Amino acid sequence: MGELVDFFIRSRHFILFVLLEVLCFYFIINTSNYWSATYFNTSNRYAAKVLALANAANEYASLREVNADLALENQQLNARLTQLLQSKPVAPAAYQADSAFASRFKFTVAKVVNNTTQFANNYITIDKGTDDGLLPGMGVISPTGVVGKVKICNPHFSIVTSILHSEYLVSSQLVKANEIGTARWDGVDPKLIKLLDISRYRPVSKGDSVVTSSRNSTFPPGILVGRVRSIGLQPNQTFHDITLDLSTDFSNLAFVYVIENRLQAEQEQLEKQVEKEK
Repeated sequence: MGELVDFFIRSRHFILFVLLEVLCFYFIINTSNYWSATYFNTSNRYAAKVLALANAANEYASLREVNADLALENQQLNARLTQLLQSKPVAPAAYQADSAFASRFKFTVAKVVNNTTQFANNYITIDKGTDDGLLPGMGVISPTGVVGKVKICNPHFSIVTSILHSEYLVSSQLVKANEIGTARWDGVDPKLIKLLDISRYRPVSKGDSVVTSSRNSTFPPGILVGRVRSIGLQPNQTFHDITLDLSTDFSNLAFVYVIENRLQAEQEQLEKQVEKEK
């Protein structure tokens, strides 16, 4: 306490000067309309800047929560959209999918905790496992397209085989050309993927969308894989050499959706039974 008193005694001239300056500013502002308006405008401007910075800091701090909420909302929208598309009548017009088939896909949102893109065979780690109902073989998508397939799980985490894997194949379909082929990564550029087995005699146009086909039990049909970037011819082959721009940006992958096909086991069991009888 004595030191504080000594400080005020030593600094009494400076403190008096500051108080007089404040008093002068007070009289100037209150006795002059010009300086009063100037002070009001200046103080409001700086106060607005401080408030804007504070709001920006608060918004940035809440981005994680906002992203999680958006991911949950997208999960619900994906499930609803897929159900509507699966129940939509197709040719012949009399065909109508039953409710069990239309609602067979279930979506679970998960956060990416590890992801590689620099290897020939890449994997992704997510924060959901068997305790959340995940099992090996389930498909994984992002808000923009196909990501991969669950490889192994433990109670709280799962490893996903990325589509950026030299041995991972995805049955895919050209939307305009209505041709079915196979998407496979060539291990070079994590932003590009090849589309194989499309006949050179079928017309293919740049920019055509490539989506998952109905000939797989892992993904719902119509999930975007990429768009046609370039079209060439494989030497001494009867197929196009097609390169796609991947729809998913694997360098900026935060949340994914794991897809459970509730009828997958039933379908595969029946197909295996037929194979054994051949």
